[in-house]
Amino acid sequence: MNAAGFAFGRLATSGAARRGRITCAHGTVETPAFMPVGTSATVKALRPEDLRAAGAEMILANTYHLMLRPGADLIEELGGLHQFMNWPGPILTDSGGFQVMSLSKLRKITESGVTFRSHIDGTMEELTPERAVDIQRQLDADITMVLDECTAFPATKDEAAASMRLSMTWAARSKAAFTARPGYELFGICQGSIYAELREESAKALTAMGFYGYAIGGLAIGEGQEVMLKTLATTVAHLPDDAPRYLMGSGTPTDLIGAVTLGADMFDCVMPTRSGRTGKGFTHRGEINIRNARHARDPRPIDADCACPACADYSRAYIHHLFRNKEMLGSMLLSAHNVHFYQDLMTALRDAIAADNFAAVADHWRTSLSLGDIEPV
Repeated sequence: MNAAGFAFGRLATSGAARRGRITCAHGTVETPAFMPVGTSATVKALRPEDLRAAGAEMILANTYHLMLRPGADLIEELGGLHQFMNWPGPILTDSGGFQVMSLSKLRKITESGVTFRSHIDGTMEELTPERAVDIQRQLDADITMVLDECTAFPATKDEAAASMRLSMTWAARSKAAFTARPGYELFGICQGSIYAELREESAKALTAMGFYGYAIGGLAIGEGQEVMLKTLATTVAHLPDDAPRYLMGSGTPTDLIGAVTLGADMFDCVMPTRSGRTGKGFTHRGEINIRNARHARDPRPIDADCACPACADYSRAYIHHLFRNKEMLGSMLLSAHNVHFYQDLMTALRDAIAADNFAAVADHWRTSLSLGDIEPV
């Protein structure tokens, strides 16, 4: 544990896969960990109680969205994000760099920071490394992320280099602006697109600055799984062994298995809940589309190997009915199941690392996920 009371410890390894534990101001997080995304202080279609029941220990919220609405000042006035959204556990806040790239219009990026037009009401906003860090302090995030520029994909090597080096400048300023408090820490974000030399340069620059954790950003934005994992492997090779590694914004179950295989510890993605709201369910045999007519008379649960309340108490036929009639309960049940499924996957991977049979368990999951939902009704 560091002097400020934030800790990461490796408890076991199996190959390059790591079993660990993060201790921070609002509790502990077992790693590898998947963080459900609560962009605007809510994980869509789920209550905090549902998240805890599914096994989630840390969630992610977003600086960009919360600074625009309802505003960091209001959240701070109401006791911080944990109290505001009734989530007692750890929270990591993204700094907003990705959202500035993907959502805002008329953005202008300089060494000072970024000015952009709000996607909500068109007002002009400015986000600097210092402001991003201070907003996250107001939100009371256990883990604060540096402001970075998420390099668009594809990008030329020169474009990626300029973007990465700007992010390294912002990382240094973010670190200088961060106020140490017991149980709270700041993570750096490695950039460099898909270029190995740039990823190495970025990782070494961040390591020299001395962050307590390191995120790998700028992936899972269109480059494909094979390239993503190759780039992750290149990056992890230059990051400290004794620090948590966070692959941002990824992804599918096989993405997570591949990334854990390479030594990543933390993940987030909107996929479980976004998929749940559109009728896609994740199962041990792969994905299903609950809207398909073949589920209309299907008495089986979403996943026979799942113990979540949606699988214990409701049939595919009923959830299909809910989606056909645009009833919100359908999205709630399927989203809750998907989050539970992702947490079950993480638990299985953690147990496999602890037992030092990770490779066999990972292969079993990959095979199972590729079988397809072909069992007869």
